[in-house]
Amino acid sequence: MDTAARQHHLLGPVVVGTDGSDQATRAVLWAAAEATARDQPLAVVHGAGARHARYWTPDSPLTAVDEGRAVLDLAAATVGDRYPGLKVDTVLSRADPGESLLEATGPESTLVVGSRGHGGFGSLLLGSVGLHVSARSRGPVIVVREVTEPAAGAVVVAVRDDGDRGALRFAALTAQARGASLRVVSAWMFLEGAGSMVAVVDDVGEIARLEIEATERTVDPVREEFPGLAITEDVVRSRSVAGSLVEVSPTADLLVMGARRPARSVGAPLGRVTHAVLHHARCPVAVVPRG
Repeated sequence: MDTAARQHHLLGPVVVGTDGSDQATRAVLWAAAEATARDQPLAVVHGAGARHARYWTPDSPLTAVDEGRAVLDLAAATVGDRYPGLKVDTVLSRADPGESLLEATGPESTLVVGSRGHGGFGSLLLGSVGLHVSARSRGPVIVVREVTEPAAGAVVVAVRDDGDRGALRFAALTAQARGASLRVVSAWMFLEGAGSMVAVVDDVGEIARLEIEATERTVDPVREEFPGLAITEDVVRSRSVAGSLVEVSPTADLLVMGARRPARSVGAPLGRVTHAVLHHARCPVAVVPRG
């Protein structure tokens, strides 16, 4: 097996949540395409949630099991029609939507969710289940928002420092599996937090040069590991890092970010930049745990 083939299999299986809504169906088909590109199986998960516990009895005429199974069967059939060679497993869980997805996802898996939903995934609005799993998953989480049509043929990854090397490598593996190019975007904010008392800038050009060099040092190992992958770097001065990433998102099939999870925050939320991009990006967004 050559190097590219070995790298191809470093991306693990794909897990996707569904409630039967249009948004969830779009996420399921996106996840199926991703699993196909990786040559990995797809698991489709439906979580009934604790509020349906009273229905979980063998003699009920219509149970959460029936409803959930119907949703999963339809999802599996939809995937089978579009991707007949893909191995698809279905998982019906008693847990709440977010927990059911986390339980079904291992550290090597990639979890895919839609940006909103209904029914068994009634809280699958970005800000609830999507943010819940993005903040807690041990592996990458992809929130499928708008999908570029036709495909842009590019994966974009946000890089700020060496802590983003995991996200960078995930983006490179994904781009290679898709036959896409990789665009590295590093947005820096000069005098961030310095306040209005700063009156003199010694050398903005020198700071820009240092930012470029730092980005190159982070990207160089990935260039060496993926010699056949087309990689471009954009180091830009920005008024808003999140704004810059949202601005480039329409040109991407996937935007990849490292998850910044503040250690002292209640409920393990994401950092503000990641949070903003998940709400406003115009393409699917992958959140990769840092470290």
